[in-house]
Amino acid sequence: MSIRVRQARHDDYDDVAAFCADVWPDREMVDYIPEVFDRWIDSDGADQRTVVAEAADGSVVGVCQGLLLSPTEAWLQGMRVDPHHRGGGHGLAMVEDLFAWARENGATVARNMVFSWNGAGLGQSVAAGFEPTCEFRWAHPEPRDANPSLPVASDPAAAWTYWTHSDARTALSGLALDPGRSWALSELPRATLDRLADEQAVFAVKASGTRGMACRVRTTEDPADDGSLAEYAVGAWADADAAAALFDAVRSDAAALGVDRTRVLIPETPRHVAEAAAARAGISEWPDFVLTADLTGL
Repeated sequence: MSIRVRQARHDDYDDVAAFCADVWPDREMVDYIPEVFDRWIDSDGADQRTVVAEAADGSVVGVCQGLLLSPTEAWLQGMRVDPHHRGGGHGLAMVEDLFAWARENGATVARNMVFSWNGAGLGQSVAAGFEPTCEFRWAHPEPRDANPSLPVASDPAAAWTYWTHSDARTALSGLALDPGRSWALSELPRATLDRLADEQAVFAVKASGTRGMACRVRTTEDPADDGSLAEYAVGAWADADAAAALFDAVRSDAAALGVDRTRVLIPETPRHVAEAAAARAGISEWPDFVLTADLTGL
């Protein structure tokens, strides 16, 4: 049976909100899709496509969005399928539509993110052609005035040099939080660090060479709570002392901004998670997985 996938419309909202209400019945989580769905429709355009999948009776039973993050990188997010229609190929049909759209717009790779506890989502992603790439966790240093124990400078050249040779970059496959999208990861090029140094903030921990780096990509309203949030694309460091200095620099930066909370993307490795915890940065409850699909051979 052929599954119809089409551009999403505002009048699809009721169907989408209904099945998203029951998408994770075993978890105390409220799905964000109903809250953002109308904004997604309004902002669709050349670099964004939101699609839905229809059942045989014409009702909407799936939703997914594709983004173009760079000339070669696409990101798929928000894939949801009505629990009563899982296994019917609707998720795969939406992915195939968005892969085709991404390729037509020059993308050679597509990625997505799945919560580590979401076995169904991970299995569906692999079935659709994604391969596991990396995993990360959020650190949440509390905004406050702090004095780093090691020198920290705004030096994008030093930060770039450290990043390119770091085990964090290897663990993350070169990915960091995208400057334009809060829940997407993309490659971190030197030009982005230079721009962030001018427009946001870049940190390099310097002591007998460069021993750590981080960069702020935005401040925004916190989607998880009422309040403001400073987001840092990645944190990378050589040892526990460098981690402590880096997170103190982030704390002071966030305090100067007057935000309520922070989040720093860090690699999900035993060393990075343990040293972030030792620096009292606060760690998210679970890691997230990033998966990648090569669009060049499809």
